[in-house]
Amino acid sequence: MADRTITVRPFVEDDLDGVLDLLRAALGETPLLRRTPELFAWKHFENPFGRSLLLVAEGEGRIAGLRAFMRWDLVTPGGDVLRCVRAVDTATHPDFQRLGIFRRLTVAALEEATAAGIDMVFNTPNPKSGAGYLSMGWVEVGDLGVMAAPGRGLVSGKATPDVLPEASEFLTDPTPATGLSVSDRPARGLRTPRSPEYLAWRFGAHPTARYYRVDARSSTAVVRPNVRSGRRELVLSDVFGPEPAQAVGAVHRRNRAAYVAGWFNTRSPERSAALRRGMVPIPGVKTLTLVAKPLRPLPMDVASLATWDFASSDLELL
Repeated sequence: MADRTITVRPFVEDDLDGVLDLLRAALGETPLLRRTPELFAWKHFENPFGRSLLLVAEGEGRIAGLRAFMRWDLVTPGGDVLRCVRAVDTATHPDFQRLGIFRRLTVAALEEATAAGIDMVFNTPNPKSGAGYLSMGWVEVGDLGVMAAPGRGLVSGKATPDVLPEASEFLTDPTPATGLSVSDRPARGLRTPRSPEYLAWRFGAHPTARYYRVDARSSTAVVRPNVRSGRRELVLSDVFGPEPAQAVGAVHRRNRAAYVAGWFNTRSPERSAALRRGMVPIPGVKTLTLVAKPLRPLPMDVASLATWDFASSDLELL
C-alpha cells in the first residue's frame, strides 16, 4: 500500500508545474480558462494588492492539494481599507480525496492570514466546497444573481460584437477627461478600491481575457466578449462614473452580441441602472453565493448583502 502521509508546506517556485497539473485534474479547463503559468502569475504574483498566501499539500512525491488566499483590499463607505484575502483555486487531486486535505490546508492558511494581519476572508465557492466552508466558520452573505437582456445580434441574426477601443488603452491612465475617475462614485458598501494600479492590472494586464470600454458622457462601462452555448454574449464587467444608466444604455445601443449579461449585487446602483435599461434577473440560472469569514471584529455586518458593493469584475477572475 502506498504511503498516504500528507505534508502541508508553503508553495515554492519549483511547485508550479505540479500545481498546474493539480488544477487541471481537479478543476478542469475551458477554452477561455487555461491553467497556464501566465494566468497563475497574474492572479498570485502580479496582483497589486500583494502576493497570494499559497500552501500546498504533498503526498507520494507529488502535489496533492492547493490552498490559495489571494490578497484583495476592500474599502468601506467611510474610506477605511480592509486587508482581505479571497479563497480561490481550492483544489484536491482526485487521487487524494477523503484524506482531510481541504481542512488541513484551510486551517493552516487561516493561521498564516491571521498572523499577516488579514481582516477577512471572502469567496464564492461552488456547491461542492460551500458546505465545507460553512462548517469551518464562514457565514453565508447571500446570492448574487445573473441579469441579462437580448442584444442587437439576437435581433439581427449577427451575433458579433462591435469593434470597441481596447480597455487597456483607456484604463492604464484613468482621468475625468476620458470619462473614468478613480473616485467615480462613493462606495455604498465594501468595494474594491479603483486605483490606477488595480484598473491596469484587472482590465489591461490579463493574459487571456480581452476587455473593452464603452463611454457615455460622464460614465463608462467595461465589457468582455464571450461565447456561451454557441452564442456571443457580452459580459457587463463594471460601470464607472456618476451616471451608470448612461453607460449601460450605451452598451445596449452599440453591441452586436446575442445578449448582455452580468452578476450584480441586488442593491448596487449598477443593477438599478441595468433594470432601467431592460436587463432583468434570470430565474433558474445558477447564481454565485458569497461567503465570508472575519478574522477580527469588524465595524460592519459582513453577513448582510447590503454591506457589499460588488459587480461582475469583483467576482470573476477571468
